[in-house]
Amino acid sequence: MRIRKSAAHKVDKVEMQMTPMIDIVFQMLAFFLMTFKITTLEGDFNIKMPAQAPSAGPVEFPPLRVQLVADAQGNLAAIRLGDRPLTGFDALHREILGLVGSATGPNPLADQLEVELDADYNLRYVNTVDAITAISGYVNKDGHVVKLIEKLRFTPPEPPPE
Repeated sequence: MRIRKSAAHKVDKVEMQMTPMIDIVFQMLAFFLMTFKITTLEGDFNIKMPAQAPSAGPVEFPPLRVQLVADAQGNLAAIRLGDRPLTGFDALHREILGLVGSATGPNPLADQLEVELDADYNLRYVNTVDAITAISGYVNKDGHVVKLIEKLRFTPPEPPPE
């Protein structure tokens, strides 16, 4: 018996579909480009710098100590700038203005100075605010704020002995 080859049994030629393959390649390329993160180099750069010549650094000033003393009722009894007694907040303002500024505005010394405010435990809060106002600045005739000393720290108040 003889077997005939019919048209149905012909070997079909399989062609590769390139369009979907190219689409997938471009999608993968876009994915990797979008998710790639560039990191900065970390590590030892092995730089040899010349030795530093000794220089006079910025002069550090000790903080100015302002002490606010209260009487038994919590009213202001005395103001001291360092060891000098002052008569009021206006006198404190004039002393600070004499140290750091002039009528035309503050000088660079104002950025370097610091005030340490030591208020008694039972002193009324309004007196502390008045002291901060006298130290930190004022409003001039033109309506502009002139800053004096902006660095201010408080000593922790100690309760009176019982």
